[in-house]
Amino acid sequence: MFHIVLFEPEIPPNTGNIIRLTANAGAYLHLIHPLGFDLNDKQLRRAGMDYRELSRVVEHDSFENFIKNHTANRLFAASTKGEKRYTNVAFSEGDTIIFGPETRGLPEDILNYTGQNNILRIPMQNNSRSLNLSNAVAVILYEALRQINFGGVA
Repeated sequence: MFHIVLFEPEIPPNTGNIIRLTANAGAYLHLIHPLGFDLNDKQLRRAGMDYRELSRVVEHDSFENFIKNHTANRLFAASTKGEKRYTNVAFSEGDTIIFGPETRGLPEDILNYTGQNNILRIPMQNNSRSLNLSNAVAVILYEALRQINFGGVA
C-alpha cells in the first residue's frame, strides 16, 4: 500500500479527485494542514463523490507532525525541480510520495528533507510549468502500482 501526501493543498476539486483516486488505488491519503479549504467544501465533495467514506484520509497539523507520526518505507517528493524521472524509481509497497500545493510546489526544506535523489519529476515540455495536481498524483501512483503488479488492486 502506498501513501500519498498533499502538503497544504489549495484547490478543493483537486483534493476531491485525489480522494477518489486513492480510494480506488487502495492508497492512504495524508493531508498536511493548513488546507486552503474546508473538508466539507461542496466542490471537494462533488469531485470526491461518495469516495470519502471508502478512502483512508489522515490529517496532520504540520509536516513535522506527519514525520513524527508516520513510518515511511521510503519518502519521495514530486517536484518540477527534481532531476530523476518517476519512471526511474523501483517503487515498493509502503513508499510515500509528497506533493506540494498547486500554486507554489513543495518548499525547499521538504525537498532537502527527502534528499535530491528522492525528488521525482514528470517529464514535460520545456515551456510548461506543471501538471494539474490530481493528474500528477495519478501518473506517479499508477506507475508505482504497475511496478508491484497492482498488488491488491483488481
